[in-house]
Amino acid sequence: MSHPSSNSSSLRHHSRPISGGGLVLLLDNGATITPEAEAMLQALYSRSPASVHTHLVTIAEKGAEKFMASYYVGYGHRSIGDCGSITLFIEGVSMLAAKAVQDSMLYSGQEVSTRYVDFSKVRFVDPAESELSQSILEDLRGFYLEALPVLEADLELRYPMGDAESPVMYKKAIKARAFDILRGFLPAGATTSVAWHVNLRQAADRIALLRHHPLPEVKEIADALEQVLLEAYPSSFGHKRYEATESYVEAWMGQDYYLRDDTCPDMRLTHDGLNTAELSRPDVKRALEGRPPKTELPKWMAELGQLQFRFLLDFGSFRDVQRQRAVSQRMPLLTHGHGFEPWYLNELPESLRDKAELLLRSTTDTALALNLSDPLIQYYVPMGFRIANRMTGDLPSLVYLVELRAGSTVHPTLQLRARQMGDILIERLGTYGLKLYIEGEVGRFDVRRGAQDITKTA
Repeated sequence: MSHPSSNSSSLRHHSRPISGGGLVLLLDNGATITPEAEAMLQALYSRSPASVHTHLVTIAEKGAEKFMASYYVGYGHRSIGDCGSITLFIEGVSMLAAKAVQDSMLYSGQEVSTRYVDFSKVRFVDPAESELSQSILEDLRGFYLEALPVLEADLELRYPMGDAESPVMYKKAIKARAFDILRGFLPAGATTSVAWHVNLRQAADRIALLRHHPLPEVKEIADALEQVLLEAYPSSFGHKRYEATESYVEAWMGQDYYLRDDTCPDMRLTHDGLNTAELSRPDVKRALEGRPPKTELPKWMAELGQLQFRFLLDFGSFRDVQRQRAVSQRMPLLTHGHGFEPWYLNELPESLRDKAELLLRSTTDTALALNLSDPLIQYYVPMGFRIANRMTGDLPSLVYLVELRAGSTVHPTLQLRARQMGDILIERLGTYGLKLYIEGEVGRFDVRRGAQDITKTA
């Protein structure tokens, strides 16, 4: 179906409903030159040295759709799809489904933040749809609702406002800190919304995987995505399906998509593929020693090799770091097996801590009693439970990640892991000139969190 914009009847946003009241919407931004036409303009350079003004006439005369059908679909020139971009909005889906969409080093977009938004009233996806499963979700919701005002009052006592601090900014920072703590008790089935900015080719490639995802919810989203894109851009999404390819993807997605690592260490460098001999080169030394703050290492340093870290991290903070596109992180299976991150419990006042521990024990036992498959049990696991993470990247990408995620406004559980990775990098490469620029102490309350907000102005 197509819906006109509330501001302009000329805009046609293609959308499809999905279960639970969610939706997938393809944005029509009112551009005269559509993404397909934009792709065609660039593709014409491969066939003609004529000016872009000439190509604009070609679009007007022949239309982008016919060209795309001939070259993009008919002749398999898939790179043409890299030249036109679109924006999709996916609303009312679980945290697990959002991570599935974002599980790509090419992902660009945004998601609702559990660190700044009250999640007490959102829908929780319940695949079992039983009284037992519903009791898990509502017990977790009830704790969140009860704990929020108590925790805010406790935080104000622990971190009193400074004389020079803005009361508005301070209140926002206190609430953000409370959200930081209580997100650990939200189930992974809590719903969120995702914006996805992507080019035509990458969208088709990603949907080709999502339609074989282990979660039925994700398969439904993939189907809705494909429908709105076919409706809007039939030439770009009319790719032929090959049975052997579909069977292969279905097999590995079904059996091996999730990382299952029962022996994951707390934090360790488990692979060091750096070429030690090359680290002593003069150009490498100059790049490491001469780098100033807020500056990335040259991308050519990726040729030195890769490093892999393995560590435990709560799912809430994995959500934050998973979108770090420069490194590779395989999607972990969320279970109760690696335990609950102690930070979330330690940050609660004593009046809530015993109740929280009892809640975690009871919801864990009830979730296991549902007798669901491992992928489906994830919907009932609170996001403070830890997952096994493997992070693989080259030196420029890891240095960038460590400095970005070790800052004082980052969630403390992720901040700690970034600091630990930084310590390992300095131990390994400090003698070669590596420096890291990191400020603040781990877990410190930072009133600047109150400024990291988007507010409506009058």
